Amino acid sequence: MASSKGAGKSLVRANLAIHEPPTGDSTTPGGLMRTFGFEFNPAQLTLTRRAQWNATPVAAVREAAKPEFLGAEPREMTLEIFLDTSMKPDAQTVLKKVESLLDCCEVTAKSLGADQPSPPWVVFEWGSFSTARFTAYVASVEASYTLFSTTGVPIRATCQVALVEIPGPTQGQNPTSGALTAQRVHRVVAGDSLQSLAWREYGSANAWRAIAEANGIDDPSRLPTGTQLMLPAAEEVAR
Repeated sequence: MASSKGAGKSLVRANLAIHEPPTGDSTTPGGLMRTFGFEFNPAQLTLTRRAQWNATPVAAVREAAKPEFLGAEPREMTLEIFLDTSMKPDAQTVLKKVESLLDCCEVTAKSLGADQPSPPWVVFEWGSFSTARFTAYVASVEASYTLFSTTGVPIRATCQVALVEIPGPTQGQNPTSGALTAQRVHRVVAGDSLQSLAWREYGSANAWRAIAEANGIDDPSRLPTGTQLMLPAAEEVAR
């Protein structure tokens, strides 16, 4: 079970930005659908990377054939999400949050309407933590309800979530972390505008259109404080 010790009192909370899948051949997530905020930061993250090799047995040869490298598979990350509303036993928060995670394995209505059915794409964010930041899809969600109210409503749950990386065309890497160049999520503060964000991120105020398109923004003049925006990688904007 996840522990709230230390992590639960952190000023910076992890979150999962849930986006519409892109259309066409784009590798940039679509508009932000919702943000899954963590009540308790993960106590542990597990990263997995596999390489595919092939060794063909050779008859009448004592020594095995030299293995052939076929390629690296996408990174995988598993994390545990702890949910607890035992202080408010009448709340439906745990149920709603679990359903929000399970929905990440369901095809979105917008992608179905575009004749490109796909579940949402997600980006795990945790402040400046970038070792495991990458665009991914949710491969599986396993929810265990561990405490119920007197009326049978779940008020505590632990969710095991598996994310699988969706590789982009740009393989530029951070020399210290090895992480792919990826999108970032920015929380809008007072005074922000798409033009100012574009200038700060890409050195050109004209790049605001890329931010608007990535987040499904029709009216750039309406940018409510607290809104979370997905900022495309600079390479995507340049193209």
